[in-house]
Amino acid sequence: MPEKFDPLVAEWLSFAKNPNFNLVEKCLKFAQILEYPDLEIEKYIQKIALIGKSLKESISDVKNPTYQISILNEHLFQNLGYGGDIDDYYNPKNNFLNEVIDKKSGLPITISILYVEIAKFIGLELKIVGFPSHILVKYNEEMILDPFNDGILLDADDLQDILDENFGGELEFKPEFLDEISHEQILVRLARNLKNSYVQSFVYDKALRCTNMVLAVEPNSPDDIRDKGILEERLLNSDIALEYLNRYLEINPNAEDVDFILELIRSIKIKN
Repeated sequence: MPEKFDPLVAEWLSFAKNPNFNLVEKCLKFAQILEYPDLEIEKYIQKIALIGKSLKESISDVKNPTYQISILNEHLFQNLGYGGDIDDYYNPKNNFLNEVIDKKSGLPITISILYVEIAKFIGLELKIVGFPSHILVKYNEEMILDPFNDGILLDADDLQDILDENFGGELEFKPEFLDEISHEQILVRLARNLKNSYVQSFVYDKALRCTNMVLAVEPNSPDDIRDKGILEERLLNSDIALEYLNRYLEINPNAEDVDFILELIRSIKIKN
């Protein structure tokens, strides 16, 4: 069975790769395509602008970055009540910037996107870094901030603690974990987050669309090739499932889950 063309994935890819759109616009387009077809992107850009302008009005002309960050944190987290969603972390809505703006809570990645955008209104250039499992923000190389936890300043021990919590003590900190990541890498992480949320909710068609979005940007990603094969199997698209599962084994013949994938391939062939 030939693979169906998905116009929404094609639309998202052209938008994601277009340099004329900024990260906020791309994230709102991501939400519009996946869950909110009537979303007015400009309306949410204006909501962010209002937050940014109110911050600018509340701050003096002092250009000291430590002072600017402290006022940014006070304005966004204390005065306006934004913060990380600890209570319902895996809610799919936490991946959509429009939802995060409205409900004032989200994931490390979505809160960081908003945080960096608001900072621009006071001339503060912050960068999003691809720290494993927990997106962070940095100012130059000297200040590492965690917008999910009210913009607190992190030291080396704090960074290792985050890794220990998420990787069970099996991952040691490396300086490259604090490298800035591109807009495309941010969008890919959003799509993977959302795929996982949809899988947990058994919404396999939407999970597959997210996987296809990732593969449109990173066509040779082994884990996403595997996940596409698994999702296609769950959606009863056996031929496509076999194609991607076999491709995964070709790319990654020594993967830890080889036995599971081989058994899945065998069960698909038996059913057919």
